[in-house]
Amino acid sequence: MGGQVSVPDGVHVVVVGGGFGGIGAAQQLRSAGLSFTLLDQRDAFHHNVAALRASVQPGFARRTFIPYADTFGTSFVQGRVERVDPERQVVVLAGGREVQYSHLILCTGTDGPFPGKFTREASLQAAVQMYEDFIQQVQLADSVLVVGGGGTGVEMAAEIKTEYPDKKVTPGPVQQVQSSRVRLLISLHPPIHPSIFTSIHPSLHPSIRLSIHPSHVSVAVFVLPAASMAENGALKVNDHLQVQGFSNVFAVGDCADLPEPKLAYHAGLHASVAVTNIINSVSGKQLTTYQPGSVTMLLAMGRDDGVGQFNGFRLPRWLVALGKSRDLLLWKSWREMQQTQPQ
Repeated sequence: MGGQVSVPDGVHVVVVGGGFGGIGAAQQLRSAGLSFTLLDQRDAFHHNVAALRASVQPGFARRTFIPYADTFGTSFVQGRVERVDPERQVVVLAGGREVQYSHLILCTGTDGPFPGKFTREASLQAAVQMYEDFIQQVQLADSVLVVGGGGTGVEMAAEIKTEYPDKKVTPGPVQQVQSSRVRLLISLHPPIHPSIFTSIHPSLHPSIRLSIHPSHVSVAVFVLPAASMAENGALKVNDHLQVQGFSNVFAVGDCADLPEPKLAYHAGLHASVAVTNIINSVSGKQLTTYQPGSVTMLLAMGRDDGVGQFNGFRLPRWLVALGKSRDLLLWKSWREMQQTQPQ
């Protein structure tokens, strides 16, 4: 975004939610020299792009959690947001603490069940242990049934089959994706983003049933007019990503009602537009716009294969494997958080 900028006194940006959009916005605010506070109920960023592999590969989960405080210091506050008061321009945390803002960036994302997402109030160590415990359940199971052939279901089936090639896994979604190459089996504009939940069925021959269930946008805590909310619970935004009815409130990532897939890649693009527009608004400059582009989507088919497209163009499988599947873009998050990834 460039170097530090000169802004009027009293500008303080609060970023609610430390997902991909939240850490992207916080880093850009810090680079620009703006005062900000990042709020999240957890103590670590979860790189949930790699959550499915963390569900099957022992020792992998630790690499998917990155401590906030090590990156943002006192600009990070851990706490659960109870509500936002737009009239007083404060965010109220559980326990009553209030954080004042001049501008607000909502990056609350979508809430989904474990292990596809981890949205619980828990320490980094506790979160990692939950994944390790889940892996033991997978290892003990004779068979795994993956219900749902969207992107998450396909990646889950591929991860299990890669890590445990002899385990019985429902093959349908994987075969369908392989045969259709990059016909990605995902609705481009789903009303709600899918994620994974698990139901363990004890029996003589244990099995695990993994089902794709809808998640929901996590914005219910905010005191906003009904006119600002879309039917699916997301926040209506204009071309500048300002929430309808507010010039100083922006929505970024999954919680923004935009006609595009809910992806970490898009959340990063939104964050850049929101921060740029905050700077432009206090500097008297014209606001920039965000326009959803052509579909960009990559599906990891285990560690060594993948399918995808970029801006509408089909990508070679080897390129997707190199770009996403091997590391699931963990390097990018650790670099953005300016920390060293554990091995």
